[in-house]
Amino acid sequence: MASVAAAISSYRELVAIEPPGTLEGGDVLQVEDHFYVGISQRTNRAGAEQFGQIVSQHGFGWTALALPKGLHLKTDVTYLGDGVILSTPAWACHSALANYRRLVVPEDEAYAANALRINGALVLAQGFPRTHELVAGLGLPMIALDVSEPRKMDGGLSCMSLRF
Repeated sequence: MASVAAAISSYRELVAIEPPGTLEGGDVLQVEDHFYVGISQRTNRAGAEQFGQIVSQHGFGWTALALPKGLHLKTDVTYLGDGVILSTPAWACHSALANYRRLVVPEDEAYAANALRINGALVLAQGFPRTHELVAGLGLPMIALDVSEPRKMDGGLSCMSLRF
């Protein structure tokens, strides 16, 4: 943690979540100027509220969401930009996502809901052809990566990324 903080502290002010609050990056989903924070085994309400207070000071909105299942919010939901959400069936009808166009991955390809949009391209886990077909209609360049090793430990693309 200290080495990452040292590397990015010259780019922006860093603020820590204080105990008893806990916040896991995999539970924080940015959708334009709004953050959704999943309450999970690693993110508690106190951490979500501290995060909400911090981002509110910078003009962002936020909403805490209880996870019905799954490790993290971004395990099941990805914002692809342009008002489009990629989600697992478990999140397809969630009221917090009602104002977005939702692309729902097939149940047996749920792992593919954890994707990234980076510099206008979609980065997706390889091996999920129906999900790739689903998002191909967006017209964005797609990059399929082999994430079979991280997947063995429930790791996904968002787990291997650092946004700051």
